[in-house]
Amino acid sequence: MNIQSAINKEVFIPRDERMLVAVEVRRRKKKRLSFLQGGKGDYATFICISVTNKRPHQLLITKVKQFGGSASFTRRSQWRVEQLRQVNGINPNKDSPEFDLVFDNALDQWVASSAAEKCIFVQILYHACQTYWEGKAGSLGKAGKLGKAGRQRRLSLDGREAQAGPSDAQAPRSKSLQARRKSYAPPRQAEFINCQSKLTGEACTMNLVIYRCKAFFNRMKNMMVANQGRSQARGQPGQRPPGSTMGNVVHRVNVALGERGDRLTRAEDKTVELMHKAQQFADTTHKLALRHSK
Repeated sequence: MNIQSAINKEVFIPRDERMLVAVEVRRRKKKRLSFLQGGKGDYATFICISVTNKRPHQLLITKVKQFGGSASFTRRSQWRVEQLRQVNGINPNKDSPEFDLVFDNALDQWVASSAAEKCIFVQILYHACQTYWEGKAGSLGKAGKLGKAGRQRRLSLDGREAQAGPSDAQAPRSKSLQARRKSYAPPRQAEFINCQSKLTGEACTMNLVIYRCKAFFNRMKNMMVANQGRSQARGQPGQRPPGSTMGNVVHRVNVALGERGDRLTRAEDKTVELMHKAQQFADTTHKLALRHSK
């Protein structure tokens, strides 16, 4: 079981929530450790996005920590998406691991474990916010239609009462309705600034797949480096030179991806060539048909 599955199982499923993504982060500027934290300075931090299973659905951003020497995860802070004011991608021109989250009462400056992990997080957060606010707008639209129908029914009843006899109750009622309309303010959505357009654009599925592959290779490389470091510390005989296994794996992966890309390019060229031939055949057939008809 990977870390994301473990966090989802331990932290979110018991609360009837479904985790969408989690990214391991560290602060760009370290905070001063409180004396109340004692020896808990060694920990890993994860920023998670989750959604509640019960209706109306709530989109939540949660900070989860795993303290050193412990296999369990602890939920530390949680915000509703309505409290999120800004997501700052820091650099809109290239992939970078830095990003900021600005809430009503907090500003967190983070560095993800890799640029790919950060891009996955921002992309999923952006589209989750879009889906959430579209759903909110739809529910408000339905409520507005129901309210309009109710007002029409009340107006018809008021019209009947007016025919039966004059009444002064309609004026304060209309004033209270106007006051409620003026007091209602739609929630402000979070803004995404300094984020690459490929993270917030429409054609995002392929980008997400690419970032997931990059994140997987990065985690695999880190695991292999850590395993080699542990085996070297134990002094086991007959080991290969440092980095040889990892280098071979990365080289084979790069070669395989390059060969697959070449095959896809050749297949695309062949498809275009066949399309041109088919068009030429269709044009020739059409000309022959016209000559035959004359």
